[in-house]
Amino acid sequence: MSNQQQIKSALFSLCEAYVQQRVSTARQAMEAAQEAANSESKSSAGDKYETGRAMAQLERDRNAQLLAEAQKLGQELNRLNIDKRYDIVQPGCLVITNRGSFFVSMSAGKLTTEGKDYFAVSAASPIAVALSGRRAGDSVVFNKMTYQILDVY
Repeated sequence: MSNQQQIKSALFSLCEAYVQQRVSTARQAMEAAQEAANSESKSSAGDKYETGRAMAQLERDRNAQLLAEAQKLGQELNRLNIDKRYDIVQPGCLVITNRGSFFVSMSAGKLTTEGKDYFAVSAASPIAVALSGRRAGDSVVFNKMTYQILDVY
């Protein structure tokens, strides 16, 4: 396995951990909100009881939405083929530019492996869209800055 493939595998693992963390956090928050709704006791002010339950239910629903989004990220991640060597910028590739390295996968922000920083970006992100379809040696202007593509893996 080439060094670039090892880096892509490490970045993929970091993205998986990011998704797992988001899923876990959303599940825990959902369960806590559900517990709060269930434990809301009837008070002498009946409206207060109903309001508390409704607010806890809204919180649970919001966390359910966050959970669904995290699970969708995981599905998108699993569709990538990181074992393939890419010649053009597309989902699953690692793009090395003069202004940073980008793992076109999912939006997870800055990831560090082997002492180097990489940016995990969604294929729909503005920088990935600007780089999409380009090859090593191509240049793109993004946010008034020129990005020279040094390599694509």
